[in-house]
Amino acid sequence: MSPTSIVDVPTTLGILPDAVVAKYLSRGMQAGQENPPRAALLKAAVPLPENGSRWHTEPVRELCEEAMRRFEDRRVHADAWLAPRLHATIRMTRAEAAERGLWNYLAMLVAPDYVVWRHKGSEVAETTRFSGRSDVQAFARLWWAAELFRDGADYGPVATVFAYQDIVNSVMRSGVIDHRPAAAAMLRVIQRLVDEKVARVSDHVNALSRAANAAGSTLMFDVLAPDTPTDSDAHRGWIAESAHAAAVQLNHLPDGPDDGVVNRRSVEELVPLFEKFLAEAPLRDRSKEKTESA
Repeated sequence: MSPTSIVDVPTTLGILPDAVVAKYLSRGMQAGQENPPRAALLKAAVPLPENGSRWHTEPVRELCEEAMRRFEDRRVHADAWLAPRLHATIRMTRAEAAERGLWNYLAMLVAPDYVVWRHKGSEVAETTRFSGRSDVQAFARLWWAAELFRDGADYGPVATVFAYQDIVNSVMRSGVIDHRPAAAAMLRVIQRLVDEKVARVSDHVNALSRAANAAGSTLMFDVLAPDTPTDSDAHRGWIAESAHAAAVQLNHLPDGPDDGVVNRRSVEELVPLFEKFLAEAPLRDRSKEKTESA
């Protein structure tokens, strides 16, 4: 598949069950050699409860095509660019974004070529990139990274998440990132590692993620470092504005929902704790593991 091979993209998003993806996703599609069976997929898809403009596919399709043009020779870098723009384009609540079928639909019927372009290895793009957990599915991982690491309307911190692919892969699996000050504190520690050009950054990040998760089972981060409650009315208003919002800027970061910044004092409380976790966590050299298993 190429950016010009996807025709007749559905006008609006829908829900495509996991079982449908499992039935129709072929190795030829994963390799980019076949187009998805559009008619069969549309027949099996479930319409969304409401058909508002925020579910229109054209803006998402245009972003995917732009990403493929911009990052043709450096595909990994597309993540940091696309994540905030995808989030600002598909405006929804976390409950709505938790519907896996929405991301299945996007990957199979709106931009399967992007999935292959971005995630194809030596032969094929893995099945989980079309239909999988929110930390691995091609589009869900981008939207959720922007949601979990934005600072209110500011998407700036999201770029740090994608500085190294192993960072997003490990951090996105960490349960502590649901707590905004903990997520921000973790990013502060990661940014220090990056700025200081620490060797084996990914191994350090994985160690930090494991240690923070282990501590989270006995420590309550929301008690140690409470966050300011988000403004749900502001978030709903931001979603409602999608009916007349202009397309996101391609060369400048968009604005997210102005529903409250992360509690700065709580972040400052947690940074030394996370630095302590990192200092005490056993550092596993995963590069050696990859070499030994090769």
